[in-house]
Amino acid sequence: MSWLPMLGLTALPHLGGLYGGYVTRKQVKTWYTTLNKPSWRPNNAVFPIVWTTLYTGMGYGSYLVWKECGGFTEDAVVPLGFYGLQLALNWAWTPIFFGAHKLKMALIEIVMLTGAVGATMVSWYPVNRTASLLLTPYLAWLCLATSLNYCIWRDNPDEDEKEE
Repeated sequence: MSWLPMLGLTALPHLGGLYGGYVTRKQVKTWYTTLNKPSWRPNNAVFPIVWTTLYTGMGYGSYLVWKECGGFTEDAVVPLGFYGLQLALNWAWTPIFFGAHKLKMALIEIVMLTGAVGATMVSWYPVNRTASLLLTPYLAWLCLATSLNYCIWRDNPDEDEKEE
């Protein structure tokens, strides 16, 4: 049963991803098609593949940190606390953007998320370098996603006004 924590912590991020996929699926075919989007936006089919990979990497990284800290110990409070914060922010973005159609709020939220991922990486590095480096593709993808969110907000100025 020593594999159970690894499996559980690796799978954990996918729970929010499944909910996010549920929220997104309907909106991608309806509301999202009405938005002005930049030409460099990745194809919609890329997103589930990328997020599955990123969630697996961050989940496994959290397991490495958990294991190195001896579980949920005092040593784990800061690195796993930052991880929990970024995970909550990650899970919150989709309902804000796709569910509530709040483009500006989603932009502010994803900037906070990106900062929280950076803080998580910094806190993980002295504990387990591999775990920290597993978050590098996630941080890079968030930079792209933040740029995309910004462009969509900028190019759809009436959207937030209609919702407020």
